Amino acid sequence: QVQLKESGGGSVQVGGSLRLSCIVSRLTINSYLVGWVRQSPGKEREVVAAIDADGGTKYADSVKGRFYISQDRAKNTFDLQMDSLKPEDTAMYYCSTVPGVTVVSTQALADYGLFGHGTQVTVSS
Repeated sequence: QVQLKESGGGSVQVGGSLRLSCIVSRLTINSYLVGWVRQSPGKEREVVAAIDADGGTKYADSVKGRFYISQDRAKNTFDLQMDSLKPEDTAMYYCSTVPGVTVVSTQALADYGLFGHGTQVTVSS
């Protein structure tokens, strides 16, 4: 069974930074779409960032210029660097991959992604 494991969450003050990491096991992500999704109580799931094997990326408007997704497919890992954090970034963050999908599609990530258990990010003012 495919496993995705997130790490790097925590509590930080407004303006701070965190780096989330995801390691995928029992599946070689190869050219598949990978990304990060977040959800907080009472809000819809939001695709934060996605990246394809060629480095093509998409970001939610709410995080553009502050969050950066990167990948190391040789290690089967990908990261999310989060800078200038805001209270509204508080959420559970999940890493995700969509086997078989090779293009950057936030819709595919939201609808068909395999997810980890998540890591909590809390931003306080």
